[in-house]
Amino acid sequence: MKVGTQHDSSDETLAVLAALGVNDVCSALPSARLDDHWSVEGLTRLRERVESFGIRLGIVPLPLSSHDIAHAENPAIMLGRSPQRDREIDDICRMIHNASRAGIPMLKYNMSILGVVRTEPTPGRGGARYSTFSYAKAKQEPFTEAGTVAADAYWERIAYFLERVVPVAEEHKVRLACHPHDPGMPHAEGYRGVQTVLGSVEGLKRFVDIHPSPYHGLNFCQGTVAEMLQDPGREIFEAIRYFGSRGKIFNVHFRNIQGRFLDFRETFIDDGDVDMLRAVRVYKEVGYDGMLMPDHVPRIAGDAGGQQAFAYTFGYIKALI
Repeated sequence: MKVGTQHDSSDETLAVLAALGVNDVCSALPSARLDDHWSVEGLTRLRERVESFGIRLGIVPLPLSSHDIAHAENPAIMLGRSPQRDREIDDICRMIHNASRAGIPMLKYNMSILGVVRTEPTPGRGGARYSTFSYAKAKQEPFTEAGTVAADAYWERIAYFLERVVPVAEEHKVRLACHPHDPGMPHAEGYRGVQTVLGSVEGLKRFVDIHPSPYHGLNFCQGTVAEMLQDPGREIFEAIRYFGSRGKIFNVHFRNIQGRFLDFRETFIDDGDVDMLRAVRVYKEVGYDGMLMPDHVPRIAGDAGGQQAFAYTFGYIKALI
C-alpha cells in the first residue's frame, strides 16, 4: 500500500507532494469534454509531467463527478435520456480507449444525481470545522431536474451505462472505479425524490455483481461506507473484507467519521470512531496494495486549501502503513 491523493495537477502542487513523499496520485479532471486533454497525446503529456516529479499517475477521473445533476458534466447518463446519453457514453468509451494508449491504468467515476449532501458544519477538535450530515435537518425540497427517481429506474441507468463501458474497459485493460453515493439515504424515503442505490453495503454488493469483470470495481471510500453503518467502528472491517477479498477495491479514500447512518461528521483521521490501524491491517489481509488517500480533511482557520491538514493526514497514513 502507499499514500496517495487526488489533488490538482499543477506543478506547484506536484512539487509539494513530492517533498512530502506522496509518490502516487489521482489527477484532476483533464476536461469535462472529449477534447485535446483527453487525446492520447494530451493524456500522455499529463502522465509524463506528473512523472517528472517522481510521482506515479495511477488514476484519472472521468467527467462523471460527484456534483449534483444540475452541475454534472454528462447529465443525460444519470437522467436516462436517450439518445443524448448514448452520445455521452460514446465519449466515455473513447476516453477509456485513449487512457489505455496513454498508459493510464485506472479511471474513477460517480453515478450521481444528488451529489455529496451535507448539512451545516460543526466544530471539531481545536475549533476545526467538521463536514456534517444530519438527515433530520436536511431539506427535502426542491427536487432536482431528475424529479422522482425510484430505485428500479436508478438501477436501470447504472446497468445501461455499465453494459456499454465495462466491455471497453476489459478490451483496453483499464480499471473503472466507482465511488459510492455520499451519503447513503433511507431506502424507502430517499432524499429529494431520489431513492439512491449505491449508499448501502447491499447496494454496493449488487453493483459489483452486475458485471463479474476484474476491470469493474470500487473507488472504495471508507468514510462513505462507514456513513452507511449503524456501528462503523465495528462493522467497517467486514465491509473491507467482503469487497477486498473479491478484488473489488481498486482505490481507497481513507477517511474517518464520528457517528452513524444518517447522523455523522467527518473528522481528522485520528479523531473518529474507526480504528484506522486495524483498517490498514484488514486491507493488507485481503491483499490490497493500492493507494490510501485522504479525500477530505477538516477545515482549520488560516489553513489555505487544507495544506496543513492534508500534510498531517499524509504523515499519519505513512506511519500506519
